[in-house]
Amino acid sequence: MTQDDYIIQAENLHKTYRMGATRVPVLKGVNLAVRPGEFVAIIGASGSGKSTLMHILGALDRPDMGVVRFMGRDLSGFGPGELNRFRNRQVGFVFQFYHLLDELNVMENVYLPTMASTGLLGWLRRRCWARGRATELLVSMGLGERLRHKPYQLSGGERQRVAICRALMNEPAVVLADEPTGNLDSATGNGILEILEKLNRAGQTVVMVTHDDRIAARAGRVITLADGKMI
Repeated sequence: MTQDDYIIQAENLHKTYRMGATRVPVLKGVNLAVRPGEFVAIIGASGSGKSTLMHILGALDRPDMGVVRFMGRDLSGFGPGELNRFRNRQVGFVFQFYHLLDELNVMENVYLPTMASTGLLGWLRRRCWARGRATELLVSMGLGERLRHKPYQLSGGERQRVAICRALMNEPAVVLADEPTGNLDSATGNGILEILEKLNRAGQTVVMVTHDDRIAARAGRVITLADGKMI
């Protein structure tokens, strides 16, 4: 296969953090390749480097060494503006703790990525589309009656569904989900997994990190990360 056959490639990733005078190696030569349309789960214990890897794949952090390619392009060659566009338009992020803004209502939280990607004039041109897109996503997630609610008025499962809608707002090439069920009970978490599975069946590429074997087993391919290395 050529580089263009993969949506994401990570080669020989290394990452070390400093904690005072101590250096803590987190990633120690990780290699990963994800094809378009895959649902990949990365499993590992706490401290294995899962979240660090996810942040590097989504360009929220940079490796100390190694290369991340997106559709064959090396992310290290992206300037600040291009990286911002990549994070905003090509990647949809879903986090364990939702990261919704309580001062905004549900619909506003969902269309925020589109608002952030445009200037004032661009937003005036796109706001009708954005509101329609946000409404469509929320209705598809069973949240049609919650459009004007604030996040603190929702259950944990509802907030995570709002976060998934926000991740999908700009029609990203890949969804990166970091412990998406980690803050939920098993029944609610199962509903979130079913949403991710449905998205994947429709063609969405999904990369998910988890510490739970049962959750990882729902993915099409499972990769184990231990002590900063892929097993």
